[in-house]
Amino acid sequence: MNTAASGAIAVTRALDALARDDRGRLLSALIARIRNFQLAEDCLQEAMISAVTHWGRNGLPLSPHGWLLQVAYRKAIDHIRRGKSAAAFGEQLRILFPDEAQDEETDVIPDERLRLIFTCCHPALAPKSQLALTLRTLGGLSTSEIARAFLDNETAMGQRLSRAKAKIAAAGIPFAVPEPDQWDERLQSVLSVIYLIFNAGYTAGPDAGRDLADEAIYLARLLDRLRPAEAEIEACVALLMITHARRRARVGEDGATVALTHQDRTLWACAEMSEGVALLDRAVARGTPGPYQIKAAIAACHVDGDGADWAQIAALYDTLLRFEPTPIVALNRAVAYAEAGRCNVALGMLEALRDELADYQPFHAAHADMLARGGDVPSARMAYDRAIELAASEADVAFLVRRREGLDQPGKV
Repeated sequence: MNTAASGAIAVTRALDALARDDRGRLLSALIARIRNFQLAEDCLQEAMISAVTHWGRNGLPLSPHGWLLQVAYRKAIDHIRRGKSAAAFGEQLRILFPDEAQDEETDVIPDERLRLIFTCCHPALAPKSQLALTLRTLGGLSTSEIARAFLDNETAMGQRLSRAKAKIAAAGIPFAVPEPDQWDERLQSVLSVIYLIFNAGYTAGPDAGRDLADEAIYLARLLDRLRPAEAEIEACVALLMITHARRRARVGEDGATVALTHQDRTLWACAEMSEGVALLDRAVARGTPGPYQIKAAIAACHVDGDGADWAQIAALYDTLLRFEPTPIVALNRAVAYAEAGRCNVALGMLEALRDELADYQPFHAAHADMLARGGDVPSARMAYDRAIELAASEADVAFLVRRREGLDQPGKV
């Protein structure tokens, strides 16, 4: 291979690594300066395009990060200059770029990603916009990848991202970490976004494009590095790892989802599971209880020993419901009660959730199972029909069809 070709390969590999591992850090540093999401994103992309030519001709700079950031700054200045009068440009340049002449070879780049995470997850943005903007800025996913993951049209997703960026600018949403009196509430919002991203990946799997479950774990670990010794962040990482450790056992050879109680535990990623449990222990030892510690404890109870401790899981859901009084938590609590042998109580709990969860597949699957346990096979069959209709994946459809067919063959499901 000639020198030019090997140099081009080295440049491509370096840029690919930067785009995946350091894009969020570079982008957050730009946004911290210019306070404009779209301009920062455009200028960073332009800098990376420039790098292909310059690095290919001159070799990699001593600090690729510093080179990209400085070139992106200069491109931002050009964009601002073209859209401003001379006086307005000079004033904005003084405010935004007081040290514009910094050495482009420096590798000292301020890490502003914690501020970027809280900006993307600001409660003024719609939940779906929070998810999309977090994946775009911190995860580096393309608009098409995000659209595919959420089963959206790419154009519509692009418009959603543009509206979110515009709202941040128009509403003056601060690029800042919350003050101490807002920290707990805002942190729960950030963790909720990460957890929703994980659940989207858990449901869809890698076939949706880039695996969102992996992206969520990356974001949770990033948050843990940026804000160490925070119990709820540690517990969120623990929850994702304990759950993700079972991924290879979730679908059987026939393509059907495998219930947790019937999974082949030899397929579980034991190292990930152990790391998750250790993180949970560390979080709980800090003595600052929160919902993600409870969720992680529930996940750990499912995998500890030879079988789930349903009485303990039910008690944990009782506590979680006080932190998060949502219909989804109430549904999971009802399932735990049924598994702990209190099926009649659980059916009463489900009845109270019927209207709120009328279009939620797990509600109908749980209802069908409880009806079957009580001997009401015709009603159980109708509930399974509705669950199958609402199922999000072929693996879940196959699982639910098998459960429905098993109504006529007790003991076979």
